[in-house]
Amino acid sequence: MRVASGQAGHVVFFKLEEGSDLLTSMREHVEAEGIRSGFLACIGALSRARLGYFLGQGKYKAIEVQGPLEIASCMGNISVGPEGETIIHAHICVCDGEGRAYGGHLLEGCVVSPTAEVAVIELLGALLTRKLDAKTGLKLLSP
Repeated sequence: MRVASGQAGHVVFFKLEEGSDLLTSMREHVEAEGIRSGFLACIGALSRARLGYFLGQGKYKAIEVQGPLEIASCMGNISVGPEGETIIHAHICVCDGEGRAYGGHLLEGCVVSPTAEVAVIELLGALLTRKLDAKTGLKLLSP
C-alpha cells in the first residue's frame, strides 16, 4: 500500500457563478491558488449535470440530467497528472425536484445555476500524483 502523508495547508472557499462549468471552474480556481494536491467538497445547484459511469478500459458512459438539480454531495481530490497537469477527480450526486438521485464521476458539462460553493484543503508535505495504468486505461493515484 502506498500512502501520501502530510498536513492541511491553505484552506480556500470560493463561489462559482451561474453558467460556469463546475469542473473547469474548480480546476481554474485551484490552479490560481497554486494548489497541486488536496481535497475538495462542493454544494450548490446545477441547470444540467453530466456524470460518468466507468465502463472499463479508460472509457466512461456519459449520463446527462437536465435540471434544476441540487448538488447533494460532491467530493474529490486534486493531484498532478503524468504531464504535470492539474487533475480533479471527483464524484457527484445530484437530485431533482422529486428527490431522485443521480450520481457518478464529475465530467465537464455540469452547468452551475444559480451558484456552487467549493471548499478546498491543500495537502502540504506530500504530492499526490497520477500514473497511467495499462490495465484500466486510467490515470490512477500514485501517492
